[in-house]
Amino acid sequence: PQIEVTFDIDANGIVNVSAKDKATNKEQTVTIQGSGGLSDADIEKMVREAADMAARDKAKKEVIELKNDADSNIYSSERSLKEHKENISAECVKGIEDAMLALRTAIDAEEPNPEDVKAKIADLQTATMKIGQELQGKAGAADPKT
Repeated sequence: PQIEVTFDIDANGIVNVSAKDKATNKEQTVTIQGSGGLSDADIEKMVREAADMAARDKAKKEVIELKNDADSNIYSSERSLKEHKENISAECVKGIEDAMLALRTAIDAEEPNPEDVKAKIADLQTATMKIGQELQGKAGAADPKT
């Protein structure tokens, strides 16, 4: 027997199959629909979960960037302190060391608070700027022309 089989797949993934026996001209048609589609509720749930994950990822990214910024500030302050320690007051040195310790403690917390870390970075920057102020003050005192 000769059988002509036709397959037709539409845009929705529905398959229409028709078979026709050429000798008897009998035709049979079958429609196959995918049962694995997602319901609207499933799709909404997945969209909500994706949005939640995006928010968590954004928060993690912010913390990582803050930690990197904090590490950079600590490194810079340590370098400045090492370079100028003998030319600045013990009070200034202690202020910088305390600010570095506070910042390290803030970023080493299990879940660092971004606002707290930002404040500690600002405190360290302020403490480190005092190196320049003290050096400038000493240079001004040593140079009576200014």
